[in-house]
Amino acid sequence: MLQARLRHSTTSALTLLIVALATPGALADVTVAKTKATTLLVAELAEDESVEDIERSEPRRDSASEPARPPAPDVPAPVNTEASTIPADKPREIAPNIDLKEVAPLPEPEPALAEDRGIPVAPDAPPAEHVAPEALEPEPAAPVPAESFTLLGKEILPGTATRLAWSPGIQIAGLSQITPVLVVNGVNKGPTLCLTAAVHGDELNGIEIVRRTMYDLNPEKLSGRVIGVPIVNLTGFQQGSRYLPDRRDLNRHFPGSPDGTLADRIAHSLFNNVVRHCNMLVDIHTGSLKRTNLPQLRADMNHPDVAEFTRGFDRMAVVHSSGSPGMLRSAATDAGIRAVTLEAGESLRIQEHQIDAGVNGLNSLMEKHGMISRMFVWGDPEPVYYDSTWIRAQHGGILFSEIKLGATVSEGDILGYVADPITNEQHPIRATADGRVIGMAVDQVVMAGFAAYHIGTEAQVPGE
Repeated sequence: MLQARLRHSTTSALTLLIVALATPGALADVTVAKTKATTLLVAELAEDESVEDIERSEPRRDSASEPARPPAPDVPAPVNTEASTIPADKPREIAPNIDLKEVAPLPEPEPALAEDRGIPVAPDAPPAEHVAPEALEPEPAAPVPAESFTLLGKEILPGTATRLAWSPGIQIAGLSQITPVLVVNGVNKGPTLCLTAAVHGDELNGIEIVRRTMYDLNPEKLSGRVIGVPIVNLTGFQQGSRYLPDRRDLNRHFPGSPDGTLADRIAHSLFNNVVRHCNMLVDIHTGSLKRTNLPQLRADMNHPDVAEFTRGFDRMAVVHSSGSPGMLRSAATDAGIRAVTLEAGESLRIQEHQIDAGVNGLNSLMEKHGMISRMFVWGDPEPVYYDSTWIRAQHGGILFSEIKLGATVSEGDILGYVADPITNEQHPIRATADGRVIGMAVDQVVMAGFAAYHIGTEAQVPGE
């Protein structure tokens, strides 16, 4: 009898508890929590930053009608972030001079650098000087011999090339992974150019663009320094994913922080230990979500230094994009480093034509700024500048394109069709303006509202 009463009491208590939890207030709390979780997920997995960067960009200003841009606040020059990790009375370890084309084991990364530990440091040698754009033009004066500089705990002598190791220090100690950093320090002084690729792990063209550009440099004929990070997001590259293991987009977390999320910490380590040593940056990407891009630059043309910087790229389409918060190029520009994004091709593919265009553009940039001198065949004397817009599908179905990437179109031209596989109804997608197809989706299943074609219309050349 006692056991029966206990069972009855327990059952009644559980019933009352369930009823209490099912009240409207409790259900509302659960609904709000689910909504918040969904909102956070959507924020991290936005449609496509290639589309967002254009549609949410600040309009390009007309230099003739706009007031003069106020002077930028003083930004500390790039600093030698590892200087304090080596005692003053202990000589720095000199990086070996190697042929980057030869097979060699990757060196072990240095212990946690001062910037990664949040320790303020002071450089023991003058950092790379931020040089004004007009000062980078080649001059007939005799070249000035270069000096050694320190990167990732190693001293790189003038006239040498080496392979260093960067690790953000966020992995399990016994399973840590290191990322190669290629460095060429020329015999003569000049600007410091930083090349980054695979911030999104599935974007392969940029890896090969950085690799081929770096391998072709001769330190004995180089003025300045070139630092290349072919694979920034190593775990994403290994998994064929654009995202980090926590599903965050690394290119929305720069300059990062030492005690934030995984993405924040990786971004902080790369930005402070590598990027801050440079005064020019080219961050290389491809189209995403089954889209492909004509080789092009994304640049904030409202920024005078950045607009001038784009002039160094040969035969390259330049599209105005003010950039989004957390992007590497936006953070670099805010830090006083002239930066652009180079887009070429589509993800998960190696495309020779796109790679050649990227390498050609970088070689043109270095020659324009007096870093290299070679028999270089110039194409058109200036890049082609574009304003642009994305054209979206108005119906769902299967996309079939009628035009090719790079085609010139007129307003009203049919770009492709969206076919309903059940009813066989076909819906044409037409150009909304005269221009050139600088980006497009590959044929695939699409939903209504999908950004299918990126049309560029020629814009005024900056400064004219």
